[in-house]
Amino acid sequence: MSLASDFKEFAMRGNVIDLAVGVVIGGAFGKIVSSLVGDVIMPALSPVLGSVNFTDLAVRISTDPQGKPVLLKYGSFLQTIFEFIIIAFCIFIVVKGINQLKRPPPPTAAAAPPPLTKTEELLQQIRDLLAKR
Repeated sequence: MSLASDFKEFAMRGNVIDLAVGVVIGGAFGKIVSSLVGDVIMPALSPVLGSVNFTDLAVRISTDPQGKPVLLKYGSFLQTIFEFIIIAFCIFIVVKGINQLKRPPPPTAAAAPPPLTKTEELLQQIRDLLAKR
């Protein structure tokens, strides 16, 4: 087989296409959550935390040769952690919901066998008599 036909077989299995769709949806979902954290949650937390804008939090380490301050921007890191936690929680809820839909119904109790017909009872009696001989 050629490399092209091997790749075509691999790509058409379904898993690769599902993965590609998941990556595209995940990228869009990440942007939505980033906007939710940056534009809704963080501004709502600012009054509670004393009007702190997390993206502006930084520690000055030193200055570069041009005299500009070199900053360690830990506020952006904190905001990214909040975004990650929210994304992870949302994905957990979605996966939990999907797994709930996939669960098989609980097993039912085994039904009692139907009563024997008259013919079956007679055949059992005949079998038992023959077994005694």
